[in-house]
Amino acid sequence: MSLLLALPSLSSASLSCKDIVVQGQHFDLGELGGQREVHWVDDQSDNGVKYNYTFKLDICKKLEWDKGTDKTTNCKHGTRVCAIREEIDLSGTNNNTIVPIDIAGTYSDGPPMDEHFELLRNSKSHADAGREGFRAELHGGMLGNIKQEAIIEFVCDRNRTGADDKGKDDGVNSNGDGEDKDGKDGKDGGDKPSERLRRRDDDNCEDNDNSLRFCGYTVNEPEKGKKVRSLRLNWRTKYACEDASGDASESSGWGFFTWFVIILFLATASYLIFGSWLNYNRYGARGWDLLPHGDTIRDVPYILKDWARRVTSSIQGPGSRGGYSAV
Repeated sequence: MSLLLALPSLSSASLSCKDIVVQGQHFDLGELGGQREVHWVDDQSDNGVKYNYTFKLDICKKLEWDKGTDKTTNCKHGTRVCAIREEIDLSGTNNNTIVPIDIAGTYSDGPPMDEHFELLRNSKSHADAGREGFRAELHGGMLGNIKQEAIIEFVCDRNRTGADDKGKDDGVNSNGDGEDKDGKDGKDGGDKPSERLRRRDDDNCEDNDNSLRFCGYTVNEPEKGKKVRSLRLNWRTKYACEDASGDASESSGWGFFTWFVIILFLATASYLIFGSWLNYNRYGARGWDLLPHGDTIRDVPYILKDWARRVTSSIQGPGSRGGYSAV
């Protein structure tokens, strides 16, 4: 993975999903806020245990604990991306074990989230060629001595909001073929032909029509002796398009001021036109006399000049004589 452009480190409280700046581009992901979930079943275990993962994330705020549960089944406070791993004993002799894994967030006793962002079009990877959107890399979690990180690719798709399905899939096994527990392919086995032709953006991502998709949870060693396990997700949404956030910010920033100027101009023009029409029909006025309060309008330059003279005199004071008049 190419080196990402680092932004200044931000705390969990200051990271605003409504204005994410990536190499000069602004993105508003506020509509994608709220807890999302994806699932993955790792059944390629050689110790008689199958791992069932539920990945939870909220890009706008820290995750909340599930009601009626304790810390043994929840990630720590301050977590943005969390994995709940259920260890299933295939022999049936032991009870299943729940292990929460902090993947990314801001914690009082751990490394910072140290978020990094990069535009896909600026990536050195050939796989990103022709794609619009950005990649987010979030850190801060640990499991034993293995650092955790989340790499989320927000890919531009103008035909979907990315917030409709809440990012919930039907379970994906370790080979990523999109097969659910009932052996059906996709959400309900009844996808339309046009939807079934929508192939994955990355060969490692699950092949389904969900906006938020699981792409991998693997261990690598970017530095000698330091293992890092990376959760990779792919999120297709129109809010990752570079022109989406710009249009929204422009309309919200100038909308009120623009309408105020337009209404003020129309009101002034209507007053002058209607007043001039009355003066013409009632009094047969011509020239300046057509305008309502024409005398006042003609006197405006003199009034402003006199006001400026008074302000200048007040600022300068009484002068060098100290206020006494010459005899």
